[in-house]
Amino acid sequence: MILMSGPCVIESLDQLRKIAEGLRPVAENENIDFYFKASFDKANRTSLEAYRGLGIDEGLKMLSTIKKEFGYKIITDIHEREQAKALSEVVDIIQIPAFLCRQTDLIVEVAKTKCIVNIKKGQFMNPVDMKYGVLKALKTRDPKITEANFEDSKKHGIWLTERGNSFGYGALVVDMRSLIIMRDFAPTIFDATHSVQAPGALGGKSGGDSKFAPILARGAAAVGVDGFFMETHYDPEHALSDGPNMIPTKDMESLILTLIRIQNQIPHAFRSRL
Repeated sequence: MILMSGPCVIESLDQLRKIAEGLRPVAENENIDFYFKASFDKANRTSLEAYRGLGIDEGLKMLSTIKKEFGYKIITDIHEREQAKALSEVVDIIQIPAFLCRQTDLIVEVAKTKCIVNIKKGQFMNPVDMKYGVLKALKTRDPKITEANFEDSKKHGIWLTERGNSFGYGALVVDMRSLIIMRDFAPTIFDATHSVQAPGALGGKSGGDSKFAPILARGAAAVGVDGFFMETHYDPEHALSDGPNMIPTKDMESLILTLIRIQNQIPHAFRSRL
């Protein structure tokens, strides 16, 4: 199982170390391909006054420290194509944020690096249309490719992540069919915590209800996915970004072991790509 987990945004090096230590039991599980996640900048915050992060220079220094001290592979977001080179020198996965999943130049620039490219499905996107984002990355890495193919995407390190769909006002809904649809094009990750987000629900910042994240994650495990994205914090109530959605770090190991048990119960024919 692929697992990407860590805080929404970097608050301090002490914060990263505390969460990284709390995630050690899952990171060291031989059944898990673990990536520590944290953002140096949250460029799409609801309000101008909202905390965004420490910036790329300070953020990458801290992520490098975590990589060195804990031996973790790292994933972080990109917002501008000029950031790709600097990120590729530190991280193992560069993530295209959902709102930027159609930005051709951004995807191409990331695909030029050695990193895995994780493209988050926009809340406004038909899952079928995510194949075009995959093709942008695949054709950058291998111009001979003409169709988005799961095996080619796996070989070239192109992944997709589902994070829910906009529905009405201030709510997201997950259509589990999208997990199956997108796995025709690329290895597919389920983002359990952003899928329970309520955009703008707290008057200038996003809300959410983290109690539903484990429920949706269990559903995705039963459907069949290649991994999970879950943001976590030792004190979600006081986190500086996305606290209402995050899973307490102390609860992560139990949840992940449950997901592994569910996946192991799926008939082999339904999980042949896991």
